[in-house]
Amino acid sequence: MTNYSEKICEACQPDADPATNEEIIEFLSKNSDWSLIQSDDAKKIERIYKFKNFRDALEFTNLVGEVAESEGHHPQIITEWGSVLVRWWSHKIGNIHVNDLILAARCDQRFEKLQA
Repeated sequence: MTNYSEKICEACQPDADPATNEEIIEFLSKNSDWSLIQSDDAKKIERIYKFKNFRDALEFTNLVGEVAESEGHHPQIITEWGSVLVRWWSHKIGNIHVNDLILAARCDQRFEKLQA
C-alpha cells in the first residue's frame, strides 16, 4: 500500500488530473477515520479529530496550518471545543488530488504525535 505521508506534493494546476477512484479507495481503506463527501459540487475528504479541550484542538489546528503553509495547499479547518474538522480538496480542480491524500496523511502524523 502507498504511504502517502512520505510522498512529495506537486503543484496542482487547473488542468491537473484528480486522484483516481483506486487511489481514493486505497487511502480510505488504510485511513478509515477519513470520509469521502460531496459538498459544493466537489469531492472532498474529511476527518474529525477529537480532543479533551479547546487548547489541544487549537494546538492541532496550528499544526495543520503549518503543514498547509509548507506546501501552499490549504484545507478547510473548523476548530471547536474538543474537535477539529479538517476537509481537503483541491480548489483549482474542484476535486480530490493526490496532494490532498498526502496532506491528510501528514495531518494524521501530527495528530498521532500530539496523542503520544
